[in-house]
Amino acid sequence: MAALRAWSVPGTRARLLAEAWTAGETNVRSLAEAARCVRQTVYTDLKSAGIDPDDRPKEKNMTAVTVEGFNGVDDDQSEGLLYNAVVAKREGRPAPAAEEFGRMLALSLALGQYNELRARLAEEEDARAERNRARHRADTLWEALADPNNKGSWLHGHQAYVRAVDDAHRAIDAWKAVAETLMNLAFLRRGKDADRLVDAYEQSILPAGHPPVNKPDIDAEAEAARLHEALETEHARRKTLAAETLGLATRN
Repeated sequence: MAALRAWSVPGTRARLLAEAWTAGETNVRSLAEAARCVRQTVYTDLKSAGIDPDDRPKEKNMTAVTVEGFNGVDDDQSEGLLYNAVVAKREGRPAPAAEEFGRMLALSLALGQYNELRARLAEEEDARAERNRARHRADTLWEALADPNNKGSWLHGHQAYVRAVDDAHRAIDAWKAVAETLMNLAFLRRGKDADRLVDAYEQSILPAGHPPVNKPDIDAEAEAARLHEALETEHARRKTLAAETLGLATRN
């Protein structure tokens, strides 16, 4: 990790990221901070080295909400409550009546949607924060070019800025993909076949002390397009200013 923090030669970042990963550092956020790039760049560099960055322990473990022993994840699998109820009925043992089984099934399905939405909301929040950090980093590196106390090479600093702009575009795209997944999720709304699920949410999940969750209204495509355009417009203006600076430097 120390070597990764000290990288400066273009082309070495991917190799150092792969070495850090192989050495056991599989926290993508830590790798991104050490390499002074965004997480999407870490994913790209690792994949270019033949490493699957998804093959690792999750950085954020979100425990599924459980109500009455149901979690909506594995209730219908071996030893799950729904599974056990079906097996008991099939074998002629005491089992829930049809009405109670319907209530159990509705609660399990409602919890499945509830837990899935919670996880996707957390992912969108992380991706949005990463997107905003990447955009801010590009601004910061641009401002650093005008710092008279900066003793580093202006060309190296400008290259870092250009890469940061590219990272920001990729972070916007990464957020867009996560946001679109979120918006495509089904969630509890009253309708012909969903009333029992909404009842389970309102009468069992919320009264158990779990917070309400709502799917936000995000037009991911429009927001991403707006951010890409704003980033590119600002970059074009900065390229003009940089060209003028370089023109003066070459004449001197």
